[in-house]
Amino acid sequence: MRYKLLGNTGLKVSELCLGTMTFGGQGMWTAIGSLPQKEVNDLVKRSVDAGINFIDTANVYSLGLSEQMTGQAIRDLGLKRDDLVIATKVRGAMGEGPNQSGLSRKHILQQADESLARLKTDYIDLYQIHGFDAETPMEETLKALDSLVQSGKVRYIGCSNLAAWQIMKALGISAKEHLAKFVSLQAYYTVAGRDLEREIVPLLNDQKLGLMVWSPLAGGFLSGKYSRSSTAEDGRRVNFDFPPVNKEKAFDIIDVMQVIAQNQHATVAQIALAWLLHQPVVTSIIIGAKKTEQLTDNLKAIDIMLSADELTQLNEVSKLSPEYPGWMIERQSGNQKR
Repeated sequence: MRYKLLGNTGLKVSELCLGTMTFGGQGMWTAIGSLPQKEVNDLVKRSVDAGINFIDTANVYSLGLSEQMTGQAIRDLGLKRDDLVIATKVRGAMGEGPNQSGLSRKHILQQADESLARLKTDYIDLYQIHGFDAETPMEETLKALDSLVQSGKVRYIGCSNLAAWQIMKALGISAKEHLAKFVSLQAYYTVAGRDLEREIVPLLNDQKLGLMVWSPLAGGFLSGKYSRSSTAEDGRRVNFDFPPVNKEKAFDIIDVMQVIAQNQHATVAQIALAWLLHQPVVTSIIIGAKKTEQLTDNLKAIDIMLSADELTQLNEVSKLSPEYPGWMIERQSGNQKR
């Protein structure tokens, strides 16, 4: 396992991060997973034994049960809290009341305390907003997050699922008001969905933010269960067809990955993860599993070295179609006299 600095910080996180959406299973989350505590403990132990020090959860995952089970697993296994980097999130609805969702100061401070209690810890390493809240001034959100950092309850703050302009606006407010700033973005990125490269990847590079990738296998579509000739009958997408994927293009990509996987004596899922690990902007890839066998398969991706030719093949078959203003910026970038 290799470790990378999280954005422009001194915090080192494993290049693979254990995701916990499969823990528990309540409400809509049963379609993703409903693991009991014993199996959760097994996954956490297998991950830590492999060198993973990074665990990502969220308050809304199974309505708090995922956080609770994560904290219990750490306790059951006797893991040293300070050896782990624990990330969680806030924004989604945690009740029926009008103030039980969003990014208001009230909701953030309340949910931080509840997450701490469920995780059975005194501090959260990375506290992330789970998305954009159009109803709450960004200044209010950032000041609430800053107060958590100042209190010691949170070490770093991050964001997830934001547009480039929203991230840049937040960074500007933090700089102006001398507040804690986002050090990372958690976002959807995969060889079958490279939209992040249009606006957000350049921003991350420019502002030195870390990138945590969620759903690196495109909601299981790149797991190896799907191809032009076969469709999984028990995969996650049977009950939860998300995130959106251009399936015809994805099949073209899978065709190429199948050949590379055969040559590498690997699985399609491992090749999909390996492609992400070869992208310099990626800090850590969040992997989740329902079974230890799935986790073990994913862990092997760190040992795969794609050749220049293999990367070229994957980049070519998965490349984005030109889009304005990108094609104009590229055209003009070579016009300056030197």
